[in-house]
Amino acid sequence: MLRVGNASGFYGDRFSAWREMLDGGELDVLTGDYLAELTMLILGRDRMRDPDLGYAKTFLRQLDGCLGTALDRRVALVTNAGGLHPAGLAAAIRTLADRLGLPVRVGYVQGDALARPDALTANAYLGAFGIAACLDAGADVVVTGRVTDASLVVGPAVAHFGWTHDDLDALAGATVAGHLIECGAQVTGGGFSFFTELPDGGHRPGFPVAEVHRDGSSVLTKHPGTGGAVTVETVTAQLLYEVGGPAYLGPDVVTRLDTVELSQDGPDRVRVSGVRGTPPPDSLKVGVNNLGGFRNSMTFVLCGLDIPAKAVLVQAQLEAAVGTEGLEFRLARTDHPDATDTEVASALLHVHLRDGDRARAGRAFSAAAVELALASYPGCTLTTLPGDATPYGVFTTDTVPQDAVAHVAVLPDGTRRNVPPPPVRCKEGTLPIHQAIAGDPSLHPAGGAATRRAPLGELVGARSGDKGGDANLGVWARTDATWAWLRGWLTVARLAELLPETAPLTVRRYELPNLRAVNFVIEGLLGPGVAGSTRFDPQAKALGELLRARVVDLPAELPTGPAPAAGETWS
Repeated sequence: MLRVGNASGFYGDRFSAWREMLDGGELDVLTGDYLAELTMLILGRDRMRDPDLGYAKTFLRQLDGCLGTALDRRVALVTNAGGLHPAGLAAAIRTLADRLGLPVRVGYVQGDALARPDALTANAYLGAFGIAACLDAGADVVVTGRVTDASLVVGPAVAHFGWTHDDLDALAGATVAGHLIECGAQVTGGGFSFFTELPDGGHRPGFPVAEVHRDGSSVLTKHPGTGGAVTVETVTAQLLYEVGGPAYLGPDVVTRLDTVELSQDGPDRVRVSGVRGTPPPDSLKVGVNNLGGFRNSMTFVLCGLDIPAKAVLVQAQLEAAVGTEGLEFRLARTDHPDATDTEVASALLHVHLRDGDRARAGRAFSAAAVELALASYPGCTLTTLPGDATPYGVFTTDTVPQDAVAHVAVLPDGTRRNVPPPPVRCKEGTLPIHQAIAGDPSLHPAGGAATRRAPLGELVGARSGDKGGDANLGVWARTDATWAWLRGWLTVARLAELLPETAPLTVRRYELPNLRAVNFVIEGLLGPGVAGSTRFDPQAKALGELLRARVVDLPAELPTGPAPAAGETWS
């Protein structure tokens, strides 16, 4: 068995988690995920200012306080904090170790950075075997750039168990374990729909541990005495996070999410088994960041009567002042009738401007908004001050042949080892196709069945997130009876009724019966991606909770309540 913990789910996660995980219990490997699409943009801008940067500087400060502990306890550290400059972070770690008087062997992985003169950053998502090569060579710390998040777990498992590219089911099982712990405390209760049922109310969930076995199965758990919980439902929630169809593509294996079986294996222990894998695609995903221009925002407070007319007046005045190009107006009706408090009586008009001209998007726009203070609707006020525009990025993806990427493991002694792609790969068109399912009308409750008006979230949980300009929304049922209803009721058309902003968009729907879940991929909901989105919830993190809050006709006979008792298998 290989015990792999996680101490970071994003650049900015709990600073003390590395120390907590090293001190809290037994581990063989401790991983840290720092990279997201937005992070690569941030690191790209860092490197524009200073070519020696481009990595997650926070990791060095975290390592300062616990490198010695990791070495003493023989816990290997694996992180993608190298970002755009893994060699630079590896060198900085050696400098830190010299200052601390610690002998450390550092390996790093290169090859993800692609030459795209028209892009700020362009990085292929590499797999796990470069990490494994560094660990096989005795690395205490392995630094990578853009690898798939799950590779931080799969790589150590490959090194520990000696798996090859032929061990597809084992690789797929480890991929699921990696996906489950990559976002840190999300799998132990963070962001959990039913957080009020957690033992500590979700106050400070601990970070996760995956006990990975030779066949690729695993047990998800956490250190004793830490907060949160590990249950079939918290694991289900994370398994649905930022995924698409049942065929989960990766550089080393295609993981069949529709084969995953979850079962409670004791308090704060969930067994993950049954995962099947098929050969990976012959291409790698490439994430590309470009500077899209400049953006600025101003927010008007509209209080009392005639809210729509006040918003129309502001729009006309601003368009006359700066033109219509790139302007967006969004009226949030947060006002309540007959209110006795100004805030409760007010709506918010958010105005955004995106433009390639920094001057127009900057003071020209924000000053024009402020100039309306005494010349617009009654009670005119703003929550924002005039300011300059800020640059924003646009994230897109494409692919590159696996053979065209020079995946290289730089071993602790400086030796460079080429990492070949998987010998058996499938062309994209020959991968398993999973059609979107519209839902079976025969599964709807019979006409005349008793219903009650209540929030959908009384019966289901949800988790949502971003993938470039798309959003994913996973919804799971808490019981078999609710699943029998949900799978037929929650169609794409129903989703459009409940979340009208999805109606004009392409929505793909997938069923995962083993998880009692449906997953929606909503294309284009986030526009140019997180960095450029003007949506109130730019990463779609709250989309699932919005859906759960919608009041609908629920079948009266369906029970509410927590997940099944410990020991029940959800497969």
